[in-house]
Amino acid sequence: MSAARGGTVRDSLRRARTWALGFAVLFLFALLAVSPSSARPSQPPRFKHVIVIMFENRGAAQVFRNPAAKTFRRLAERYVTLESYDAVAHPSLPDYLALVSGSTYGLHTDCTDCVFGSRNLTDTLGARSLTWKAYVEDLPSRLTDIDRPAVKARIPFLYFRDVLSSPRRMRSIVPLSVFSRDLGADRLPSFSLVIPDLCHDMHNCAVRSGDRWLASFMRPLLRPDELQRSVVFVVFDEARDWAHAGGGGRVPAIVVGPLVRPDSLSRVPLTHYSLLRTIESGWKLPLLGHSSSARAITGIWREGSRAASGG
Repeated sequence: MSAARGGTVRDSLRRARTWALGFAVLFLFALLAVSPSSARPSQPPRFKHVIVIMFENRGAAQVFRNPAAKTFRRLAERYVTLESYDAVAHPSLPDYLALVSGSTYGLHTDCTDCVFGSRNLTDTLGARSLTWKAYVEDLPSRLTDIDRPAVKARIPFLYFRDVLSSPRRMRSIVPLSVFSRDLGADRLPSFSLVIPDLCHDMHNCAVRSGDRWLASFMRPLLRPDELQRSVVFVVFDEARDWAHAGGGGRVPAIVVGPLVRPDSLSRVPLTHYSLLRTIESGWKLPLLGHSSSARAITGIWREGSRAASGG
């Protein structure tokens, strides 16, 4: 065999090996692309408890870039940040209503005399034998006499006829001090809406006040094993009036607890309707209002969390 012909054969073999290696790499990538773990983002697990803490009137940058927001940043770095989470309206009330019923009802004010007959979380939770409470700091003694829009707007359950007409349901709206007693006695309800007062939620006070309150409130929840099978959502009702992303502005949103993958973030566009859809998905509740077309919060949950939580 001549040297020229031998070189041609060797070149052909080399090209063949290169093509074979290339096809092998492409085949491996194809297998990874369709593997169950990567083809479907992790879905919400079945929660034992869901705790939603609502703050007010701050955009994401106003909190996460504020040196005084040490607790918010620490929780965001340790657990999960929802980087593209938008409120759905201005002012406060329609955002709270969206979170518990899937609709703003077209409201553009914090009305005190509005009453709605539609379904809400109290109905869908009750139908599944799940429980709920609203823990309200500085709760007025007579709930039906609240005449300050900024106060009543933060207690969305007071706007539904089937809550107002039921003494049993009205007893589920309690002072915030009850939360620590329920936690210590292992009597937390399935769903908790935690509402700080108008200073601690930053409506009337600086970020520093809300951050200190959050540090104190979260301390017992972050004890080892306290939040097993449970999750805490830390969110804001709306951003400042000039911010209109999503209808109510880009707001801080953090997900805390052992069910989430630590030190992670989601850039998927989300809203208050998404949070409601996530709660409904975890407990397989009927979908309320606009949650039916919203995207649940996925991709942040630990692998195996559904099995570990009984889902």
